[in-house]
Amino acid sequence: MTREASIIELASWLQTPPGQYLLQWEQRQLDAAVADIFGFHALQLGLPELPALRANRMPHRWLALDQAGGNHAQLASPVLLSEFDALPFESNSLDLVVLPHSLELAPDPHQTLREVERVLRPEGRLVILGLNPASLWGLRQNLGRLLPGEQKLFLPLAGEFLGYWRLRDWLRLLTFEVEAARFGCYSPPLRSEVWLERWSGIEPIGGRWWPVLGAVYFIQAVKRVHGMRLIGLRRSRKFARAGAPAVLTQASQSPMPALRQPEPPALAAAAPPSSSSL
Repeated sequence: MTREASIIELASWLQTPPGQYLLQWEQRQLDAAVADIFGFHALQLGLPELPALRANRMPHRWLALDQAGGNHAQLASPVLLSEFDALPFESNSLDLVVLPHSLELAPDPHQTLREVERVLRPEGRLVILGLNPASLWGLRQNLGRLLPGEQKLFLPLAGEFLGYWRLRDWLRLLTFEVEAARFGCYSPPLRSEVWLERWSGIEPIGGRWWPVLGAVYFIQAVKRVHGMRLIGLRRSRKFARAGAPAVLTQASQSPMPALRQPEPPALAAAAPPSSSSL
């Protein structure tokens, strides 16, 4: 399946009841997370069906799509056409980057993550959304692959689902520090909107008893850059001469008094002239 076909398939699946259920949970997480992230430049990579930056207050916000991103004329926000592994931004120039399922559809997800690390400034924020393969939805997808026909699949066919712990290892190698992580969508893989509504009460139960088994995960990380300490030339220190130690007597245990300097001799008074010399 081509890249364009995979994006179209994902967009079509998001219009189904489970897709809408997924988008609603992700939208709530994004609105709460990006509202308190400040700066000047924010970027969303892919998935125009999910306005990830609508609650953010940065003056410059962009939506980056690749050449297979679909119809761009219907989007109101500024759109950039670019490959995700070669972004048209300078290094250390962005304050926030959001990846809503962007790594799953990327040809080289690790290279995409490295490019995001390049354009993020130190202490910049990164938000990632992805489908969890270790969930009921992931189990249903794997069982569907064993059956003939694409109609047996529950999730879109294209895309590589990245595990949560695997992604955390990638972030740690790229000097990212995970600030927050959440899971959601604990409902069984159901296609009916009615049944999904009936299972809506399982969200708080799943978050308490099996938190890492949600169908989708949310990760917020910060780019850490360890500071360098410049070491200059070592200054040469001049040590003063140590004074001679004072001599103590055993009787007084006090230092000996300093020797008294002799007074200079007094000048002799001049004799008065005698009468014979006159």
